[in-house]
Amino acid sequence: MIGLKDYAFERVMNGTWGEIWIDSDYMAEATGIEAKLALTTAEVKKCRTLFTGFKVTGISGTGTLKMNHVSSYFLSRMATTIASGKTPKATIITKLDDPEAFGAERIMLKDCVFTELTIANWEAGKNMEDSVPFSFSGIEILDSVDV
Repeated sequence: MIGLKDYAFERVMNGTWGEIWIDSDYMAEATGIEAKLALTTAEVKKCRTLFTGFKVTGISGTGTLKMNHVSSYFLSRMATTIASGKTPKATIITKLDDPEAFGAERIMLKDCVFTELTIANWEAGKNMEDSVPFSFSGIEILDSVDV
């Protein structure tokens, strides 16, 4: 572990160096991703304390992928899958590898289900972006920054 006195401001990871893969497709048009785990808890009563304890009883993963609208990738992928009565699933790998950071982070999000599909959303004079929400049911840390 490094001490606070060894911390350098330029070591802060910058999202400009992020990358995304969906299955084996490199998403050069990606501009951001947010993935979160939410813990479901149940109260646990305990004698001789006024504090309420909590036990984790479930975990849910959700996220949003942001991309410049360059192609009909999601429209083609999801519309065909949905029309055939199947769930649009994928594996997402996110990588953040700032050259000034202490290392790279690479995380696999498993069993991703894209939960919404925007068919059309455009406006004259505006660069188009896609915001694709998803849920997931597993993670694997492939690379981490441990200093």
